Amino acid sequence: MNIIKTALSGVLIIEPKVFGDQRGFFLESFQTERYCDAGIVQPFVQDNHSRSEYGVLRGLHFQRTRPQGKLVSVSRGSVYDVAVDINPESPTCGQFVGVELNEDNHRQLWIPPGYAHGFCVLSNVADFHYKCTELYYPEDEGGLIWNDPEVRIPWPVSNPKLSTKDQCNPTLQKLLKNS
Repeated sequence: MNIIKTALSGVLIIEPKVFGDQRGFFLESFQTERYCDAGIVQPFVQDNHSRSEYGVLRGLHFQRTRPQGKLVSVSRGSVYDVAVDINPESPTCGQFVGVELNEDNHRQLWIPPGYAHGFCVLSNVADFHYKCTELYYPEDEGGLIWNDPEVRIPWPVSNPKLSTKDQCNPTLQKLLKNS
């Protein structure tokens, strides 16, 4: 497996080894020892699977007091996946990493606890998988507005389909003021 470090501390792009032939392919989507060697040592406690249609944008989400690390991947379709540093003490606060995850490149993104996370769907349909290091607590969830003018994420969809909740998330400046 190939590990690609990013500009954000601890955020990794992972390219698993894919073994393929005319019958299809095989890959290990997770193996404890190899991922520990890459620095992903937290235990995973919850797996999630979502399906979304073209133009859906989910995020940017985080948990305030019980942050989740997420190992994310796509088994069907294609998404643009983003991690944003929201730690006011970090030298990269307000910066993001964006990467396309799809059924052909088999890439994964490791997002350590403490980052905001979101994705938008680029294909007709996408199946998105999350391995999480903390359980989901709805009362602990926070958000960052998807189109924050300071963060300037170049989302590849011009008019995303958003939940009501995601339309109302605060900007990074408001988020940092209230923390």
